[in-house]
Amino acid sequence: MDLAHMLDPLAAGIVIGGTLGATALRSGVADCRAVLAALGTLGRPRFRGGLVRGALAPLVTQAEREGLMRTSPRPSGDADIDAALSVLIQTRNLRAFVSSDDGAREARVARALRAVRTLALGAELSPVFGLAGTLVSLSQLPAEGLARGAFMGAISMAVLTTLYGLLLGNLLLAPLSRAVERRVEAEEAARREIADWLIAKLAPACPPVQAGRGSVRRAYLREVP
Repeated sequence: MDLAHMLDPLAAGIVIGGTLGATALRSGVADCRAVLAALGTLGRPRFRGGLVRGALAPLVTQAEREGLMRTSPRPSGDADIDAALSVLIQTRNLRAFVSSDDGAREARVARALRAVRTLALGAELSPVFGLAGTLVSLSQLPAEGLARGAFMGAISMAVLTTLYGLLLGNLLLAPLSRAVERRVEAEEAARREIADWLIAKLAPACPPVQAGRGSVRRAYLREVP
């Protein structure tokens, strides 16, 4: 099998350029930026809840022993959790902590979903531009007759554009969309565990709070007016 015959810069340009251009036009600048940001996170280390919890353990111990008024903020390695904790220490109000944490979570998830949606759109459009490249290549057949060279070149390009469209959509864009989705799902689950742990540990320093069964967050929001 000669892989050199499967390389056609013009066919690749039609499929890749058309897919990226159409996706950008349909999604907009903000969604494209969200894609770039999401792809950047895939190259960075995963969020490690254990490390963040370990960094917050001294703060929790100090708050349990001395109260929130004497607690000094400590960096956890996560800016959103640090911001929510700063609000909690300043207000001694768990509702403010929950509101800050939920607001940051909603913003993160919204950005990730925009990236997932845009990548999925690109995966849908790439086979379309593979077909478009096929039509372009067939349109280049000479009208006065089918010279062997021209015929073989057009057929080769037609096949390759279809192949490139399928590969781009199913082996690159669709897997990237799912990778971003899985990453955000795992990280948000870990962040939620840390937030509920903080609520459970710091609730006694922010009366009146009653602990309930199940999720500490749900119990707090249900029982505190």
